[in-house]
Amino acid sequence: MSQIISYLDANNFSISKRVDKYLLYFIGKPQFGWIDIGQTRLSRGDFFYKLSHSKAAIKTLTLIPGETTKIFLEKTSKEFNLSFGKLYKFFIQSSPFKEGLLVPDSYNIPLGISEKHLIYYLINSSLKVHKENSLKIFGEYNQNRWYKYLIVASIIQKEAANKKEMPIVSSVIYNRLKKKMKLQMDGALNYGLYSHTKITAKRIREDTTRYNTYKYRGLPKYPVCNVGKAAIVAAIFPKKTGYLYFVKNSKGVHSFSKTYKQHKLYVKKLQK
Repeated sequence: MSQIISYLDANNFSISKRVDKYLLYFIGKPQFGWIDIGQTRLSRGDFFYKLSHSKAAIKTLTLIPGETTKIFLEKTSKEFNLSFGKLYKFFIQSSPFKEGLLVPDSYNIPLGISEKHLIYYLINSSLKVHKENSLKIFGEYNQNRWYKYLIVASIIQKEAANKKEMPIVSSVIYNRLKKKMKLQMDGALNYGLYSHTKITAKRIREDTTRYNTYKYRGLPKYPVCNVGKAAIVAAIFPKKTGYLYFVKNSKGVHSFSKTYKQHKLYVKKLQK
């Protein structure tokens, strides 16, 4: 109770620490999570009653690893009857990263939330997770350094058939970068609204963005999508291999090879 009163006092609420502590004790303990206050002006007693009894109606919002922010916010706008335009506008205005910031998870969101408040909540929740993960791995949080790993992780997320493959796909990315080879990975073109679009030869020819790793060397300027922790760990700790190529086989996983000759044999086998 004392912590709640202190928090309200620190955030410019008109609070009497001695009296309100006991008032809150008799009314009831404030609930955990979202609370529907419903009004902007309340008496002190009504305000504390709302804190204790007015649980907001909640709906679960799920972001899966590999989904792009545009597709996710488009889905969110429909599920919560919100404006996609406003959601995306507030995201671009508030997020330090254009893509890849949001942490895949299930979020409990109150019905009736505004676009601005929802984006604020998602961004701050995600930033907290990124900082915690970086501190656990590196002992510090360097935003630029972490962002580069998110870019690599996003390609891994799009390319790997499963979590077991992720450190191997990561090794291919770094091996090709080291040799100054173009990455030539389809997954990098599954950005934005193209998240679930099959990549064709025509698309590769016509796409002029930096996401087109068939045309440009190096990594894209931004992550392709939002990524799970497994992909981030794989980006930071790639497996040590000599692999430079991979192709999806008939079993739905990838065959990796060190030489183009071996890669062509895998491709030929798949075509047969």
